[in-house]
Amino acid sequence: MPGHQPPAPARLVAGRRTAWLVALVPILLALAVIALVPEGERDASAVDTLPAGADSTLAVALADRLPEDDGQVAIVLWTAGSGSIDQAAQTDLNRQAVELISQEGGQSGGGQGGGEQPGGGQPGGEQAGPVVVAEDGSAAFAAIPVTSTSATDNIDQVDELRQQLRDDAPDGLEVQVTGPAGIQADLGKVFDGADLRLLLSTAGVVAILLIITYRSPILWLVPLIVVGIADRLSAIVATNLLQVTGVAWDESTVGILSVLVFGAGTDYALLLISRYRDELKKEDRRHLAMARAVSRTAEAVASSAVTVVLGLLTLLLSAIPTTRGLGLACAVGVVIAATFALVVLPAALVLFGRWVFWPKVPHVGDTVLVDSDTSLWHRVGDAVARRPRTFVVATVVVLAALASGTLGITTGLDPADQFLEKPEAISAAERLGESFPAGTSDPVQVVTRDEPEQVLAAVEEVDGVSSARVTTTGDGIARIDAVPDADPGSDRAQAIVLDVRAAVAEFTDTHVGGGDAESLDAADHAAQDRLLILPLILLLVLGALLLLLRSVVAPLLLVATVVATYAASMGASWWIFQGVFGFEAMDTGVPLLAFLFLVALGVDYNIFLVTRAREEAREHGTRTGMLRALTATGGVITSAGILLAAVFAVLGVLPLVVLAQLGAIIFVGVLLDTLVVRTVLVPALALTLGEKFWWPRKVSA
Repeated sequence: MPGHQPPAPARLVAGRRTAWLVALVPILLALAVIALVPEGERDASAVDTLPAGADSTLAVALADRLPEDDGQVAIVLWTAGSGSIDQAAQTDLNRQAVELISQEGGQSGGGQGGGEQPGGGQPGGEQAGPVVVAEDGSAAFAAIPVTSTSATDNIDQVDELRQQLRDDAPDGLEVQVTGPAGIQADLGKVFDGADLRLLLSTAGVVAILLIITYRSPILWLVPLIVVGIADRLSAIVATNLLQVTGVAWDESTVGILSVLVFGAGTDYALLLISRYRDELKKEDRRHLAMARAVSRTAEAVASSAVTVVLGLLTLLLSAIPTTRGLGLACAVGVVIAATFALVVLPAALVLFGRWVFWPKVPHVGDTVLVDSDTSLWHRVGDAVARRPRTFVVATVVVLAALASGTLGITTGLDPADQFLEKPEAISAAERLGESFPAGTSDPVQVVTRDEPEQVLAAVEEVDGVSSARVTTTGDGIARIDAVPDADPGSDRAQAIVLDVRAAVAEFTDTHVGGGDAESLDAADHAAQDRLLILPLILLLVLGALLLLLRSVVAPLLLVATVVATYAASMGASWWIFQGVFGFEAMDTGVPLLAFLFLVALGVDYNIFLVTRAREEAREHGTRTGMLRALTATGGVITSAGILLAAVFAVLGVLPLVVLAQLGAIIFVGVLLDTLVVRTVLVPALALTLGEKFWWPRKVSA
């Protein structure tokens, strides 16, 4: 309707006299914050990634209170290239180990120093000092405490240790570092410079796709710059808010936040610019055209953003501290992204003339998208309209077939399976298990305030424990390291953890930790999180749709379609993980995060489509209105979906399996939602039901 008068806020944003102010002030304020305010900082805690209240978490917290706690332990492994390690080399290795332990102050407090190894004196090994030699003499190891104050410090300490050991290694011996300190250092290296790599990769993907979408040498720069500023502002605001509120976050938080802000912000920008282009084809005055575009996209963008924010805030109910931090940080990011897309972007864009669209400059009288009868999406709509029931059945069958893959999903990654590229700590742990009891690199840790001799006796009785020893004591607390005879991460190792817990259950203040104990607790609490948070996300999304559409049938159907998309993407991704990448399991936290992002973001495209369909139905009826909406939004939603899928795929630039899995599932899910569900299934459902789609509301004129 050319005579449509936009509301006052839209006129303010796009006004001839006010647009420059609306664009300039937020951008200058944001740049000042970016230049003057650093990102929030915090000292990482050992329990940040562990479920609150879990037995392994309590073990870590109690161990941290040991007065002479030596920090994490690095296991140094020497292996002979051929033959065995001779007596002279063993003497040299013991000298090196004693010096390293002395440097770390490891002999104080009854710690790992002075020959105290994890399960020291294992069967089948010789020990004349800190170094334990394998029975066949082909390998030897020593436990070296690594005292560090932060994750970065741990990386530096382990790197220095590795370099020193290689410089001093006897001829013919290879030396590697593993154990908790080594694994954490290699994990930390994954995120060394990760934020910058993710930012550059994400911005590059967005730039390329915007250039392809607009086929303009200039237009793509405006949304990219605006969203880029929103991204940096989001990182600063979010991390400082987390710091002030005391909510934990980790190295991956800012990276995932950046991906989400770029994805959601650019999606909102695509929707706005598409509507603006159409309005320019009906209105000579670009400021009025932009005001109309803002007023007609504001409801869809705001509803989408509110839905995503509410979904993200449900993560505050998670048992994992860093998951709570991720939810709060991403919620802040989406609020900023939506604000910049609805306020700063239109004001900035309208300052340029129509020429910014060059070479495809829109002119008054050009055919608008919704009236096009030659576009791909018009033809798709006609095909769906001819046999809507057939398309409903066909797409449901396809989604169900893909979802069947979920029946075979197993969760829980072994330590060796956390990296796409095997780091030194993992290969060393595997080699260690060939010459020593399998659990040497990751013993079960029993931390107690009870009588340590009694607890030790109970642990030694457990079937599968090769050896156990009190390794650290002080202030009424003792830590016992028990070496299991099973590979870390195996079912057998986790069964031994359960048996150890059963053996010490009679003690009042004794807790069982270690890698396998933490994995068990993480799986249990991840299941509890899913039972609590997944239904809540669905209720919030459904509630948002009920308020937006003021109907019952359409919201229920839309929620059902995004759930079907999630199930199909999980099943299809699991087949890809097994058949292409060789992943044996899915990380325990991935199903929850994938559900959140796919449901919250997936419903965006349905909101974009259905709000336009409701607008068109007022004048043209439900059937024609849905087809016109598909024609009008098909291109922009497809572009937005492909862009969002590609942006999340960027998470694969980090060699960490959990992020690769999350990115792959969202990639598959967004493409399914964009190309199948929103394009075919939702229009087919609306055409099949007719006016009942909006029940109990009447939409058609």
